[in-house]
Amino acid sequence: MIRAFIPKDLTPIMDIWLDANIQAHDFISADYWKNHFEQVKECLPAAELYVYEDMFSSPCGFMGMSGDYIAGIFVRTDVRSKGIGKQLLDHVKSLRDTLSLHVYQKNEAAVRFYLREDFVIQSQASDTGTGETEYLMIWRKHSEKSMPGPGRETDKDG
Repeated sequence: MIRAFIPKDLTPIMDIWLDANIQAHDFISADYWKNHFEQVKECLPAAELYVYEDMFSSPCGFMGMSGDYIAGIFVRTDVRSKGIGKQLLDHVKSLRDTLSLHVYQKNEAAVRFYLREDFVIQSQASDTGTGETEYLMIWRKHSEKSMPGPGRETDKDG
């Protein structure tokens, strides 16, 4: 179930945040994430947060938003690749017409995930905090006018 953040979620989602960042970004020192832990913990409750909880009401993942910007999708290690990140993303897609995010180029699994979810790479730049190359990716909701209709050719091979 996806729901809004409540204060008692802070400790479990911070554990998820730290584990997910260390595992997904093995090309960045774990100390980088540990050194930012307290700063993120202070800022997180002010963000727009959606929490995915299991049948025991325990957070399994969460997604942070700032307007139309996705600050991150984080899923607990033991339940990754079970569709939780996609469900969180689909929830936010139902609320927005446009979304943007930054993702590290070396985080190939995340890049593939966002491309599969119809995000497009807009640009790339160097992250000032880590020196790593990151992509700016954008998603736009398809309007009825831009969707293929009867009699419109959409695929030259099809």
